Amino acid sequence: MVAAKAKYLFDIDFAAGDPADKPISPSEHAIKLADAESKGFRDGYAAAEKEGVATAERRTAVAFEQIGDALERLARDLAAIEQRLETQAVELAVAIARKLAPELLAREPFAEIAALARECFKQLTAAPHVVVRVNDALHATAQTQLEEIARSRGFEGRLVVVAEHDIAVGDCRIEWADGGIVRNQAEIDAAIADAIERYLGTRPTGTPPTAALPELGDIKP
Repeated sequence: MVAAKAKYLFDIDFAAGDPADKPISPSEHAIKLADAESKGFRDGYAAAEKEGVATAERRTAVAFEQIGDALERLARDLAAIEQRLETQAVELAVAIARKLAPELLAREPFAEIAALARECFKQLTAAPHVVVRVNDALHATAQTQLEEIARSRGFEGRLVVVAEHDIAVGDCRIEWADGGIVRNQAEIDAAIADAIERYLGTRPTGTPPTAALPELGDIKP
């Protein structure tokens, strides 16, 4: 007797239906729901954290940019303050010098002439003669002191001291055979003022040079 051939070569019973369609128990449902909620929470937290980091980075970048702008403005302001203080310091020094110079000249009218003569006679020891022109009010003083200066520097030529009323007190002209030198305080003041103006540059209009300077009336040499 021949055995009947098997109709199928696998052991699945299709009549039983799809296992996925089988109902799950409440406990299994609760577990799957909890897993889904946990995953959703983790995903949401991760997304929120990523967005938070991005927002923080953007805010940090903006903050650093604002700090950079503030530092740049501060640097400009400090440079302007430094320049203004430097300008005021120079102007103050000039104002003090202009206040003191006339008083010092009144006290020692021959001092600058003597200093210039010492330098000149040191180089003119071999000159045959030297002429020194001074203000007539200083003639007697100049005659005596210049002769002493000339001897101390080794000058053996002829010294002539001439009084001239058109030479300012404290100024002089020293002349020798092939040269000469002039001390003119007005020209010195003009040269100093020009040098200061070129050094400081153009001042803001409407502000006088010594507008912010302290009162100099009480300064004494």
